[in-house]
Amino acid sequence: MTTTARLAACLGLVLAGIGGAQAESGGFFKNLFGGGGGSGDGGGGGGNLMAPKAFDPNDVYCPNVFVPDGGAAIQAFAGAAGDNARLRHQIVFSRLSRECQARGDGSVSVRVGVEVRAMLGPAGAPGRFEAPVTVAIKYNEQPVMSRPHRVAIPIPAGTAQGEGTVIENDLVVPADKAWGYDIEVSLGAQKAKSVARRRKPAATEAVQSEAPVPGQ
Repeated sequence: MTTTARLAACLGLVLAGIGGAQAESGGFFKNLFGGGGGSGDGGGGGGNLMAPKAFDPNDVYCPNVFVPDGGAAIQAFAGAAGDNARLRHQIVFSRLSRECQARGDGSVSVRVGVEVRAMLGPAGAPGRFEAPVTVAIKYNEQPVMSRPHRVAIPIPAGTAQGEGTVIENDLVVPADKAWGYDIEVSLGAQKAKSVARRRKPAATEAVQSEAPVPGQ
C-alpha cells in the first residue's frame, strides 16, 4: 500500500471513529463459536425497571454495549499528536456484542465480546500490537465490576491492518441491580504498546521500540 493510500484509509478510520463498530446481541459469539449460549435481548431500552416477581430466564434486561467519550480509539504518533502524516497506527472497535442470562437468584450473567481493529498510518510499520480494553458493568453511573484486558493485534508484513478479540465471560450483575444497569467497554487512555523489537544495534544493547519494524 502506498503512503498516500494508507493515509487516506487511516483518515477514514479517524473520521468514522466508533461509528464503525457494529453492536450485536449474541451474533458475534455465534460467528466465533458456531453457536453460543442463550442470549437475552432487552433492545437497549430502559423498559420497566421493576424487577420481575417470578424467575423467568427469558425475561432479562440486556442493554446495548456503551462506549464512553474518549474511550473509542487509540492513536500513536511519531512526534506531535494530531499530525496525520506522522500517525503510526490507530486502534478502534469494530464489533461489540453481549449476551445476558437470567439466574435463579435474580442476578444476571453477562458475556461481552469485543473486536478491535488496528490500522497503520503513514509512519507505521507491521508488527504485533497490544491495546488495553476495559469491560465494566455500571449502575447509576457507579461501577459494579470492571475487568481490564490487553488485546494482541498482529499486522502481518505486506498488510496495513489487523484484528484482535476479547471475550469476557460471566460478569455477574447482582439481583438488586439487574434492571437498569449499563455495559461499558473502552480503550485505555494510554497509547497502544507495540511488543516488536528493533534489530540490535552494533556494539549496543537491544532497544525496545514504540513501533514495530517490518519483517519482525
